[in-house]
Amino acid sequence: MDPFLTGILGILALFFMLGVGVHIGVALGVVGVLGMLAIIGLEAGVSLLATTSFHFATNPEFIVMPLFILMGLLAMIGGISEATYSALSKWIGKIRGGLGIATVGACTAFGTVSGSALVTATVFARVSCPEMRRQGYSKGLAYGIVSSAGAIGMLIPPSLLAVVYGLLTLESIGDLLIAGIAPGVLLALVFTVGILVMAYTNPTLAPPVAFDITWGQRLASLKDFWPIGISGVVVIGGIYSGFFTPSEAGAFGALAILLIAVFWGGMRWPQLRKALNETVSITAMIFLILIAAKVFSRFMMLSGVAPKLVNTILDLGLGPLGLVITMAILYLILGAFLDSISMLSITIPVIYPAVQALGIDPMWFAMVVILAIHVGLITPPVGLNVYAVKGVAEPDVSLEDIFRGTIPFFFMMLLALAIIIAFPTLSTWLPARILH
Repeated sequence: MDPFLTGILGILALFFMLGVGVHIGVALGVVGVLGMLAIIGLEAGVSLLATTSFHFATNPEFIVMPLFILMGLLAMIGGISEATYSALSKWIGKIRGGLGIATVGACTAFGTVSGSALVTATVFARVSCPEMRRQGYSKGLAYGIVSSAGAIGMLIPPSLLAVVYGLLTLESIGDLLIAGIAPGVLLALVFTVGILVMAYTNPTLAPPVAFDITWGQRLASLKDFWPIGISGVVVIGGIYSGFFTPSEAGAFGALAILLIAVFWGGMRWPQLRKALNETVSITAMIFLILIAAKVFSRFMMLSGVAPKLVNTILDLGLGPLGLVITMAILYLILGAFLDSISMLSITIPVIYPAVQALGIDPMWFAMVVILAIHVGLITPPVGLNVYAVKGVAEPDVSLEDIFRGTIPFFFMMLLALAIIIAFPTLSTWLPARILH
């Protein structure tokens, strides 16, 4: 059979398998392996499969992934996220919409140790939503905030998605992590302004809170900021200063969070074992997807589909900006059906050569892709963040309530995405000045 036709049939088979519910890692792996065997034969195909899997999986940069995952789980189980939210609410909770803004701030701070939108959203659905509702916030707004603000954790380092993107494209993980700082802060600011506007134009959504906080209580709460502060200094400061590589920053950050969780949060062996078990489970799942994606990428190259697609894109004459906007729209659509790592694993190996050929700045493109993907995390019918939040929400909160609450934040995220596309320096300035 013609290799190009084999490649097209492979793509159709992939989407059919995804449509009937086959796990993305299994679907990519099966299609990639069978496709390579069909094109180059059994012996050569098995040899290429073995070498591709081995060299990709033994990349030493992979160690950063389980370390960042462990950091987030330790912070969650160790009570660091709850302490951060409680402290922030004491300082700005009295402002109309203040508890919502405190949630955005806590998600931003927690993002410095989590790196996962799903983890961040799930944690604060349990921590902040019940308190917001006790203070009269509408359930749609409360759960809409946490579902959406979780995306900040995928921009602020240590962003797990930036690590995955770097491993798929072989771009500097350190550069990608630093590149996410300004877009992450921008998204937090857009959410903050949006919540204030909503609270003041429709007071029933977020009435003034009823509790009284003294200045003594505010000052006493400052001690609850230091766990997040220390982890941020270790991870972001270490990479920022060039003192740590991303892998070393992950190791020292995980150690710092572990010590804080044990001596400050009272973590004991059962909680630590739970964090370690979940880290292994999540890491194994991501490894399966990434190795399968690499095999699928090799199949696309052997079939000629990937080079043909790149040439077709270049012949369209879209230019760098046109391609970036087109890809952002594509990810907005795919985000309604696939999870973030699956989207990257399927598309980046195929499209990235065109990005390089057009000379598009890799940091700018990465931040546009990551934010566009996370708009999809709150978009029906899949909207993984929404489903994750629903899993821990209060009994009277329906899936429709949460999706309805995310609608204003969907448009806020589109605004932030437009700003990042219009001003590439937001993504490129820090890596260029700090790490180079």
